[in-house]
Amino acid sequence: MIQSEEKKVILKNSFEKIDIHLNETQIEKFLIYYEYLIEKNKVMNLTAITEYEEVVLKHFTDSVSLVKAVDLQKVNTFIDVGTGAGFPGIPLKIVFPHLKGVLLDSLNKRILFLNEIIDKLRFENIEAIHARAEDAARKKEYREQFDLCVSRAVANLSSLSEYCLPFVKKDGYFISYKSTNIDIEIEASKKALYLLGGKYEDKKSFLLPDSDIGRSLIIIKKERGTPSKYPRKAGLPAKEPLGQ
Repeated sequence: MIQSEEKKVILKNSFEKIDIHLNETQIEKFLIYYEYLIEKNKVMNLTAITEYEEVVLKHFTDSVSLVKAVDLQKVNTFIDVGTGAGFPGIPLKIVFPHLKGVLLDSLNKRILFLNEIIDKLRFENIEAIHARAEDAARKKEYREQFDLCVSRAVANLSSLSEYCLPFVKKDGYFISYKSTNIDIEIEASKKALYLLGGKYEDKKSFLLPDSDIGRSLIIIKKERGTPSKYPRKAGLPAKEPLGQ
């Protein structure tokens, strides 16, 4: 079993490889998050990855690798769509505590877990919302209210864009966490992006530290307001991706 001090070293070293230098408070928050995640995972399905070093790499460091695509010091508000157990939203909030965020998920038991974590980590200016993206994006308190939308959810980029772009302000960004073989999917999404008021801007591809795990961050800029007919009703974006 890995001892507490060793856990801290593993965490610090992993983050330093993406040029993030964690302070003691941040390290403690990550350790609390990990312990609670594993404890709750025994009774509900939050993650298939449970070994400490794997969680640090594939959940914590991966979530914050967003720094390769955007200067988070210049972001004030974000929404994490399909957050699951809180990735990437909770790690981003630990490392960048100034962020005001919304964690969105359609499964209520995950929201209960996230609210417990928010309380344990004594976070301010972050809330967990139980809703489908198609429904939340029609509410005025969320529609086009965020500088940044992020998602690690597993979905086609055209479908994900319909879930996510309606939340983003004009001149804001939607960034999708994807694997490296993504060029065909990007090309196929361009019509959907146009219809939703967005435009593909760039792709940042890299390997996670000391691994052969490839990651691409797809950077989509919101150029115009999203027409009011989007997102379509629940289920349609996944079943019939725009422009395909």
